[in-house]
Formats: sequence, C-alpha cells, structure tokens
Amino acid sequence: MSRIENGRRITKKLWSLTTPGLEAAAHALERPVREMGGTAKAAAASGAKHALKVTETLAAFVQQPVEPTQAPVARTRTVPRQAPLRRRPPGLGPLSAWSTEAVLPTGGTFTSPARGSLRADAVFALPGAPVPLLFLEVDNGTETRAEVADKLDRYARFFARTEKSRPEARRERPLWRTVWTAPDDGPDQAHPPVAIVFTKAMGPEAMDACMRGIAELSAPVWQGDWHPGNVREDGQPDGFRTFQGRVPVVACRLDRLQADGPHGPIWWRYGRKRGGQTLTAALDDEGYYSRDAYLARQAARRQEAEDQAAARKAAAAQEREASRWPCPLCGKPVYPGDWAAAATGSSCYHCQRAAFAREEQDREEARLAAEQEELERQRRQDGWLGWLRT
Repeated sequence: MSRIENGRRITKKLWSLTTPGLEAAAHALERPVREMGGTAKAAAASGAKHALKVTETLAAFVQQPVEPTQAPVARTRTVPRQAPLRRRPPGLGPLSAWSTEAVLPTGGTFTSPARGSLRADAVFALPGAPVPLLFLEVDNGTETRAEVADKLDRYARFFARTEKSRPEARRERPLWRTVWTAPDDGPDQAHPPVAIVFTKAMGPEAMDACMRGIAELSAPVWQGDWHPGNVREDGQPDGFRTFQGRVPVVACRLDRLQADGPHGPIWWRYGRKRGGQTLTAALDDEGYYSRDAYLARQAARRQEAEDQAAARKAAAAQEREASRWPCPLCGKPVYPGDWAAAATGSSCYHCQRAAFAREEQDREEARLAAEQEELERQRRQDGWLGWLRT
C-alpha cells in the first residue's frame, strides 16, 4: 500500500493471513481459530487505514518498549549526546492477552454469525487483572455518530444473549462467557465494558461534540436505572443507579492514550461528568451514585441529625442550668419553666406545696374553731337546755 505525505509517496507492505494461515497460526499458538481474527479481505484496496489505527491503538495500550533490531557497533566518531528517551507509562498487557477482529454474533453462532453481527476491533482478556475483560472500538472518523451508537447497541444485544439451557445448569449463562472469563457478581452485574478510542485529529470542541453526540445517541445502552431517594441538603434529588444489563462505555483520544498510557487519567465514562479518570476508576460502579454510597450518605444524614438534636438538647440544658436560682425557703435549685416557678426568685414546688397545705390546714382549723365558738355561743344563750341539747 502507498500514501502521499508532504508530496512524497510512502510505500508500505501489508501482510495478511489466508484462512489456512489463520488455522496454522491458531494451531501453533494453541488458541481457538475464532480468536485469530479475520483474513483482512480488501484491506489493501481500502488503504488499511483502520487496520493501521487499530495497530497504533494496541501499541498505545501495551506500551511495549522499542527493542533494537541490529546489534550495536563500535563508535568510530564522536556523536552528539541525545536526550534520554522518555520512560513509557505502564501498559495493559501482555500483548498475548489481546486478540483482534473478534466475532460477536448478535444471532447465529461464532462460526456462522447472523447478518448484522459485528466484530470487535480488539479484546483484552486476562483473568485476575484489574481490568480482566475489555472490548475495544477504534473510531478513525469514517463512521457517523449514529453508526457508532448502533455498534454499541449491537454490543448490548450480543452481551444479552445466553447459551441454551443444560439439564445440569441451574440457570442460563451469557453466551460471551463461553469464550471469555470475567468475575461473576450475580444477576445484577453489568455487561463487560467497551472502550472507544478516537484516532482522528480534530480540535477540542469538535472532539467533545463527537464524544457527547455518541453518548447521547447510545444512552439506553450505558445509562443505569435511577432509584430516587431523599432530597439532599442543597434541595437536589438524591438516589442511586443500578447497571444491570447495561454496557459500561469509556472513551479517550489516541494521542492521550499514547502519551499517558491506558492507566493514565484520560478516560471519560459515559454518564459521568467530563474529566479524566483512570481506567479502573472509570469502570468502577462503586461511585457517588452507587447503592452503597447512597446508603452511606443516608446513614451520615441520620447521624448528623442525631448529633444536631443532641447539641440542641445540650445547649438547652446548659442554658437552663445557667438561669436557675435557689429556693428562698429551702435553698434547692429552681428552674424557669417549672410547674411552680411563676417568676424568678419564687420558691420551689415542694415549698409552695407545703405552704399551700399549711394554708389549707389553717383555714380548716379556723373553720372548726368558728363552728365550736358558734356552738358555745348558742349553749350559753339557751342556758341549761343548751347543755341537754348538746
């Protein structure tokens, strides 16, 4: 193949494997034929631009140091000192964990996919790695936003497929698990993630519009289900999202991937605020809108309400203690708001009750004395007949 750059023709050889070649390579590498990719039909006719971009993207993911191809020779003359090579960031590898042109049948089988199935540009599969499984789409600007969004929809349809039930199986398992391995978090887990790497050179505004356009068109694929909860302190609704049956989609630019590596803060998770995240952080669902985070916020709100109530109670008790006065009769403390505290300086409840009882007793004794005096008066008035009447 050849292309023109700066007025000069640059020619490169492009090699591809035929079907028997793929089978031979699969036998040598001890890998299934379906993981060996395709035969790159008509690659030379189309210039193989997409294949070259996929190769560049894989190189940016792996970040493998360049090894010399010739043995070093003795210096015969002094050469100017060159700046040391920049150390490459950590990669997502090894290269053997990557496979290209992986068939993802939305219908049919892996060997005979139905019409409308797709091929992943590359798949990273390494059980036990921080990102054990990742599907890669390389966008070099030749497809519209709607076409890329449709690809993500077909990813979701493929991930949703299950294999036929077996008598000994308790439940059906996803079809993709017959080829790749990933941790199983139960029926509520999301589908495997898809990474989109944009390779076309464009301005920041154009790149942002492209990424956002694809995100908006593919929202049903990656957007989780919203479960509303209590209102936050700022008046905004709070809640959490679940991503069962959704496809986590992350996106970045090729130049950032080449410069910072796959573990750099270069990824944007669709559905989150724009801003660079590492790959593991972007694919982690235990973020602000996870169920556990929401329950933690709820517990923090309850604890804060309890602390505020306790603080108000303590302040009221302190104010009450500061405003007390001693009872003028017994000296015991009297608090404002007590049942008998009519005014500051009044006696306590017990002293007022005792005084009231004494007053009642005095009135009763006075009443009895008055009655006795009246009887005595009548007796004296009636003479000896009054004594008999008594």
